[in-house]
Amino acid sequence: MSSVIDPYRIPAEPYYRPLADEVELFEAAYSVRMPMMLKGPTGCGKTRFVEAMAWRLRRPLITVACNEDMTASDLVGRFLLDAEGTRWQDGPLALAARHGAICYLDEVVEARQDTTVVIHPLTDSRRALPLEKKGELVRAHPDFQLVISYNPGYQSLMKDLKTSTKQRFGALDFNYPEHAVEVEIVAHEAGVAPDVAARLVSIAERSRNLKGHGLDEGLSTRMLIHAASLIAGGVAAPAACRVALVCPITDDPDMRDALDAAVATFF
Repeated sequence: MSSVIDPYRIPAEPYYRPLADEVELFEAAYSVRMPMMLKGPTGCGKTRFVEAMAWRLRRPLITVACNEDMTASDLVGRFLLDAEGTRWQDGPLALAARHGAICYLDEVVEARQDTTVVIHPLTDSRRALPLEKKGELVRAHPDFQLVISYNPGYQSLMKDLKTSTKQRFGALDFNYPEHAVEVEIVAHEAGVAPDVAARLVSIAERSRNLKGHGLDEGLSTRMLIHAASLIAGGVAAPAACRVALVCPITDDPDMRDALDAAVATFF
């Protein structure tokens, strides 16, 4: 008999290349159901890591892409009206807590602070989620774990996690891999030759040196995989880099010229 949680199971092992001891540390955290916070730049592998860990731990994974319009009801649930009357529908957080999934709140600081406080009772010894509109207290399933992520480089004083929230989590720092490892990842994910992947990584490394000097963020590993996939599909390397790397990351003519020059250097 199928469960409402079955669609959230990871069907096959995701490719994830460990960078240090993050796999072992996450497994240790899960063994005591410690809520975890993943910190690092956009596109460095945080989401893929959570997917890989959910598969490894054989737990369903419910992912929520947080945004500024997200309300507490979007997380915990709401009453809906259908042909048979009013019925309650669990939100992703309630669904995960009730059925023992890992709930992953991606870029959690994009949500309003009055929304994120609803996670507090699930991240301490209570491990419970009050459904105030329904008058129910959901006791978290023994297998439930909460994981959040955010990019510290983008945050301001107006858009950061409260200290009272941060202190409820263990944390793992993520960054872009060192050169050889990133080459391996790009080559594997896009199916390009290692020398092509190495050139793309070299372009990314130059862009990351421009962070704070015209770019808010350097080229991510995800963007390199996009460019490499275009190249693997027969697109000329300079055009692939223009489409997947240069144009998405900046509209500033000087920055585009600098990135175009980097592409010309390596292709």
